Amino acid sequence: MLTSRLPIRVEPYKLAAHGERLEGLVSLADMPRLAEAVGAQSGEAQVWLDFTIDAQGRRGIEGHIEAEMQLPCRRCLVPMASEVESDFLLGLVTSDSLAAELPSTHEPVLVENEQLNLLGVVEDELILSLPQVVYHDEAECQVSRDQLSSGAGAVESESPAESPFDVLKHLKGKH
Repeated sequence: MLTSRLPIRVEPYKLAAHGERLEGLVSLADMPRLAEAVGAQSGEAQVWLDFTIDAQGRRGIEGHIEAEMQLPCRRCLVPMASEVESDFLLGLVTSDSLAAELPSTHEPVLVENEQLNLLGVVEDELILSLPQVVYHDEAECQVSRDQLSSGAGAVESESPAESPFDVLKHLKGKH
């Protein structure tokens, strides 16, 4: 179990040159874009980052993040505990033109003035790793199956539905 805090800002090129590994905790409450996406969070994300230089001389970060988050159920909107986990490979770049040269296996991360904001990187990766939908089990959800249906089954119409092309035929016949 990690107990130390991850530094907020680092010099990633120096870390990559020495093959450094950083691991630590980041507070989820310090991530405003994450809160905007799924609501305010408490607790911490566990982060492991390996700064590397590959055979082609590209500097990168191989990382892993784990966090227990409270995500809203898409049926009842009541938050529920969800484990969010991500493995990622980032390529360190200083410009957009260099980002275009990265292989598809790497996501670019912009390094400005030899500094990298690790909090922003971790927040980005958590947002990208959020599950598309989260649901309680039906037995636990505050919204029942009956409340989810749109009423009694579809009412059959006595006459067939009008084709949208019938309107075009009618308009064409007027000209």
